[in-house]
Amino acid sequence: MSYEARKTVLVVDDEPEIRKLVGAMVTQFGYSVLTADSGDHAITVYKNHKSPIDLLITDVVAPGMSGPMLADKLSAIQPDLKVLYISGYDNTHVVQTYVVEKGHAFLAKPFTMEELQTKVKAMLLRPPGPQPAERASGASTGQDASPTR
Repeated sequence: MSYEARKTVLVVDDEPEIRKLVGAMVTQFGYSVLTADSGDHAITVYKNHKSPIDLLITDVVAPGMSGPMLADKLSAIQPDLKVLYISGYDNTHVVQTYVVEKGHAFLAKPFTMEELQTKVKAMLLRPPGPQPAERASGASTGQDASPTR
């Protein structure tokens, strides 16, 4: 666990309760956690942090700057940044177009602590970048969004 304890996770959500809860959960998993309440705040936190961020957990839909927009901006600075999107809206056009169809990891709200821990651990172990196996089916981990028809 000592290697994993050095991993840093940036949690971004505009809802204080969600941000605090997810941050507390990730801390319990043994990781270092930074939090931000907006995309702009996340960029400031990222730039002020002295070492790379291992995982960005961000809400898909947010006022001002969406999760995908934030991920694009941070990935331009750190191309190997891993991103886990979370949202209560798992079948919206934004989620389907910018997350699922591009093969990014997704976890639908509400989720359990165990689901989050499984996803975070898998994200930190996998190679960076979108994973084709996660396209809409969720076959790679069983936790990804599937379109409901």
